[in-house]
Amino acid sequence: MVKAWLQKNLKGDPVIWGIILCFSFISILVVYSAIGSLAYKMMKGDTEHYLFKHSFLVFMSLACMWVAHKIDYKYYSKLSKLGLWLSIPLLVFAYFKGGDINGASRWFIIPVINQSFQPSDFAKLALIANLASMLAKRQANIDDFKESFIPIVLWSGLICGLIALSNLSTAVLLFSTCLLLMFIGRVPFKFLAMLVLVGGVCGTIALKLGQRLETAISRLEFFFVSKEIPFQAEQSYKAIATGMIFGKGPGQSVQGDFLPHSYSDFIYSIIIEEYGFVGAFLVLFLYLALLYRAMLTVSNSERAYGGLLSAGLAFSLVIQAMINMGVAVGLGPITGQPLPLLSMGGTSLLFTGISLGIILSVSRGDISETNFESKNALKKQTV
Repeated sequence: MVKAWLQKNLKGDPVIWGIILCFSFISILVVYSAIGSLAYKMMKGDTEHYLFKHSFLVFMSLACMWVAHKIDYKYYSKLSKLGLWLSIPLLVFAYFKGGDINGASRWFIIPVINQSFQPSDFAKLALIANLASMLAKRQANIDDFKESFIPIVLWSGLICGLIALSNLSTAVLLFSTCLLLMFIGRVPFKFLAMLVLVGGVCGTIALKLGQRLETAISRLEFFFVSKEIPFQAEQSYKAIATGMIFGKGPGQSVQGDFLPHSYSDFIYSIIIEEYGFVGAFLVLFLYLALLYRAMLTVSNSERAYGGLLSAGLAFSLVIQAMINMGVAVGLGPITGQPLPLLSMGGTSLLFTGISLGIILSVSRGDISETNFESKNALKKQTV
């Protein structure tokens, strides 16, 4: 009976469903271990407050994913254009009137529910979905500079530029995902080279006008020039060094009390400290498995839009994860990017759930169409 219910209500790639459930369980477990210092600072030691809050958001993320996977992915093409137009005033409002995080205005509080909202999460999802749609519709004349390339450049440059005013790392990550998606979408290499040049100019202007120039310069100097190790990185290295093969065990983290944002930006360090190399490898394996299954969806998709949409969303999530893990182990400068599916967050968890739901919708649509075609072929053979 349970199997029948699952087959009826959970469509799409079952392996992706399994990976997501594993991430959800790991997230609740690790965040609960990492929020001790935050709980003592903000809630007088009430760690259960953050445990219940995060667990609720994880559950809501799964609910958003389930709803998104029930919707035919073709409808996201139309919704994405509306999302792009809505994201522009939201990004502008967050820049001028938003709450401050480390000297950058990235978010604002949604009334009634009193929950923080980062418009960049919404804009990122809308841009990738719309870019996939534009590329799919222009495959017949993809090398037409005016008709195909200019609209793609305008939307990508505008959204990434607005995000870069207050969140450079997210803008660079999104711009890189757009480039990769255009490459998959057969955009000529000369156009991609032009886009990189234009992106560099626009990024420089955004840094000059925005809030992140000094922070970006200092982080790059710390990583490439200075021999001094930033405090966050030092605490992260200590956590990793003491994790060894099997770690200290669940809830036994020591550096979580000293490491800033151990529940979000540096949660991978806490995973290694508590679960060792085995836990680190498991998390890395799950992300690579998610990317692999999403790429199978791309290869099996009968329509260009479905394949591009699934690829763009999967690359966005997995590349962000690789950057976060790379920063934790010292392979890159500190960026402030959370670890998707694992870090404690607000509405970012919900948008991650929606992204995964769309990937599942693509796989669900193709599986349904394949089954329908197989049944028709079988009927014809029978007749």
